[in-house]
Parts: sequence; structure tokens; C-alpha cells
Amino acid sequence: MISLSVIETPAAVVDVARMQRNIARMQDRMNALGVTFRPHVKTTKCVAVADRQRAAGANGITVSTLREAEEFFAAGYDDILYAVCIAPHRLRRAQGLRDQGCRLKILVDSVEAALAVVEAQSHRDPFEVLIEVDTDGHRSGVGPEDERLIEIGRILHAGGATLCGVLTHAGNSYELNDPEALERLAEQERTLSVRAAERLRAAGLPCPVVSVGSTPTALSARALDGVTEVRCGVYVFFDLFMTNVGVCAIDDIALSVLTTVVGHQSEKGWIIVDAGWMAMSRDRGTARQRHDYGYGIACDLEGHLLKGDLVMIAANQEHGILAATNGRLISLENRFPIGTRLRILPNHACATGAQFSEYHAATGNGIETWRRFNGW
Repeated sequence: MISLSVIETPAAVVDVARMQRNIARMQDRMNALGVTFRPHVKTTKCVAVADRQRAAGANGITVSTLREAEEFFAAGYDDILYAVCIAPHRLRRAQGLRDQGCRLKILVDSVEAALAVVEAQSHRDPFEVLIEVDTDGHRSGVGPEDERLIEIGRILHAGGATLCGVLTHAGNSYELNDPEALERLAEQERTLSVRAAERLRAAGLPCPVVSVGSTPTALSARALDGVTEVRCGVYVFFDLFMTNVGVCAIDDIALSVLTTVVGHQSEKGWIIVDAGWMAMSRDRGTARQRHDYGYGIACDLEGHLLKGDLVMIAANQEHGILAATNGRLISLENRFPIGTRLRILPNHACATGAQFSEYHAATGNGIETWRRFNGW
């Protein structure tokens, strides 16, 4: 097998041992909490990774695009939840997947979308639908006490669709960094989604599924009574944003970008590498957190953090600028001569992974190449 010392840069590298540890940690936690785990594969968009999640005990997958659903269905995954509220123009494509035998579940959060689903569905194979519930004001969904919740449920049920249940995403968890606050939000996510399910059932409507999820709340929940499944995705790789949230350590981050030193600006304390924002992505999410990691933090070829906290402080399209945050880095040409290979840990694993069409998976036996796909 090839090694990291010879593959072309920039390249996306997966530390398989770290990834497997992350997979086991989450699956063990879900097993202990007594819920089904349905990982969100948008983070990796990689069948090789999903296969390892399934082997650990995951049941079904979550996707964020129909392209993901199609790719994973072709790879043998038939229990798929499309966790973005369905746009009417996508219903025919969704029905096409169901016609092929895919147990695709879709999502709505409005009367208009529910009516479109009922009108577009096949009477031979009605859509399986969940209602998105807003439990933290983060993004989309209908409130658990909103009368529209019942109205949407009745439209779907009376129209012949299969009303599967409710779904929520505690996106506000990404804004927190205190363990107690994360526990409170996880309990709020649980309580309000269960309340929505209880209201539907009290109205005589079916609601077998109560689906919740975000990586921070999944790792912070004390109990999940009334919840049937959990979804999350970035846990499989983790990233610098998640270290700031407080749910992982830097040594848990399994994705990095391999890069090569191509120049120096010694008077400025800069190292120039061949991985810019086209490799790292433009995500600067850590800038608003307690530790700003620029575009990423540098490690050596083995994945160990470098002394001096070498951070990518700026990025152009194909160039990254590394500098020591402690201001003590000297003799750049001697310590990091041109041709030196480094690995950069990313702010946001989902966004960085999206810059590449394949992962170089570092195992104990060498490097394997895993296909990754993009697109809608």
C-alpha cells in the first residue's frame, strides 16, 4: 500500500483507529440509552465509513440530499431518512427511490408540504412521513404546541400517507460549551419532541417514531425516555468546532488534510503550504468560539500536534499560511523545510470533507483509498 509520504497533496486523510473509537463510543452510548441509532452520513458521504457504522450496530441511515439516498441505496442501504423538509419538486425523485424498493422516509413541517405529499404519492406505495418539530428555535420545524402540528398530521393520515412520527434537531447545541447547558438542551430536545408525539397520539394519529439528534446532545443526554431513535453525523470524525463545544478532544479528530510546505516568509513568521480554502473550506466557525483555530491547526505526518500551536491563520484558494500562535516559532526553514509534509485538523469536518472526492484511510497496514461523493 502507498504511504502518506508519497500521495499527492492536498489530500483528505482519515485516521481509521480514531474513527473506529468514535464509532464505538457513540454506538455504546446509544445502546446504553436504549435507542436505535441512525447515523447521518452527510458528514462523510462515504460507503466505506457507513459500512463500519452499520457493523458497529447502527440501524438505517440519515441523509441530507436525495443524491446521498440514491448513492447509499445503490450500495445496499434501503432504510433511509431524508432529513430535510421535502420540496414539492423533489417528490417525484423520492417516489422513484421508493418504486425501486428503498424504504425512504421524508420530512415535512408545513400544511403546504403535507398537501403536496398527499397529492404526489402513489396509492400503491404511500410516502412514509415524519413531521419536523422545532424544539429550540434553531432552524425549521413546527412548535410542539402549535395547532399546525395536528393539522399536518391529519392531512397526511387522512390522505393515505404513512405518518411515522416526529423528528427534531437541537442545532442550538453547537452554540454551547458548558456540560450542564448541553445536558439541559438535550433534555429540552427530548421533552418537547416527546410532547409533540403525545399530542399527535391524543388526537388519534399514529406516532411510532420519536427521532432526535445532534452530536452534542447525543453525547450529553442523561436519559432518552420516550425517544425511539437518535441521529447525528460529525461524531464519526469530530473536528475543532466540536472540541470547543466540549464533546471531544483534539486527539479524537479523525479527519485531517495532508499538505506540503512550499515556501516561507521568515520575517513574518509564516510557513506557506499547498492547502488553502479549496482544501480546508471557508468555514471559520471557531472564530466565534473560545479558541479560534483559523482555518485549522497543524500536526506532523503522524498526526501529533506540533509544539507552538501552528495555526492556519489565513488561506487563499490554493495556499495556506501557517503561523505559531505563541509567537515563538523560529528557524522556519530549518524546522519546516520546503517539501515537509504536515496534516491540518479542520474546523468543520463536513465542510472540509466536501472538498475532496476520496479519503486516504490510514490503517495500521498502510493507506486505503475510500470513494467519497458530492452533489445533489
